[in-house]
Amino acid sequence: MHIMNIAKREIQIGFRNPWAYSFTALFSLFTLALLIIQSQSYMEGYTYTTGTILNLILYLLPLMTMLLASFSVTAEKEEGSWELLSTYALTATSFLWGKYAGLAVVLVSIVCFSYGFAGLSGMLLGKGFTLSALLFFLLFSICIVLLFLGIAMVVGSLSRNRWQALTLGVSIWFFLILAWPTLLISVLSFLPYTWIKPVLQVATCLNPAEFVRMFSVVRLGGGAIFGPEYYKWVNWMESPFGIAGFAALCLMWICVTMLTAIAVWERRRYRD
Repeated sequence: MHIMNIAKREIQIGFRNPWAYSFTALFSLFTLALLIIQSQSYMEGYTYTTGTILNLILYLLPLMTMLLASFSVTAEKEEGSWELLSTYALTATSFLWGKYAGLAVVLVSIVCFSYGFAGLSGMLLGKGFTLSALLFFLLFSICIVLLFLGIAMVVGSLSRNRWQALTLGVSIWFFLILAWPTLLISVLSFLPYTWIKPVLQVATCLNPAEFVRMFSVVRLGGGAIFGPEYYKWVNWMESPFGIAGFAALCLMWICVTMLTAIAVWERRRYRD
């Protein structure tokens, strides 16, 4: 009951937040840019164009999610809303899960509106996404939003103000999205050859952007680009159990990040 009330409150606040509409406009323009890229080439299965679009989504959407969600959580501390809410019979678990649910609705609405806008614009111009491509990119984006929303809840719980949330959120985004390939190659170069394959596979599971991108590429038929190290993974992801395993991994990531956020929030609550 408390979770639903917090979620409804978060949805109301989220749709009144100017940041939400700024990100909606930005992501709508971004999806239009993707439409232009797609309209200039044939796109069926995994191609260079598809890979480019996936990477572009990974640059913008996690950062947008991290900033909007972490600012929302941190604002509860800065504005004193949590101090008022904590006087009621409200646990940190109900509060943060309610925040997660409400923010998920707001962010998924932004993504759906943006893709709907791009799809409608494409229909009017006669250069739209195919329905399968539109649904694929929509589901890919929703997975990224839900996974990075959990990380954003941890960032918001750790931060005392918006500046800390901004610094920490951008740092995590930079590490997971931009610096990850370079750092991973650097670390692997120091390991014995027999360690490279298991470390690489474990590292992939530790980065939500990487395992979502990998699963998407495999489902598009581009699993060969990952090389022999991922041969068994590619076969497993292409099997009927691949989707169930991927969903279980995503759910585990969300639960772990949310449990971490709750633990941090409770610790700071009693310490303060």
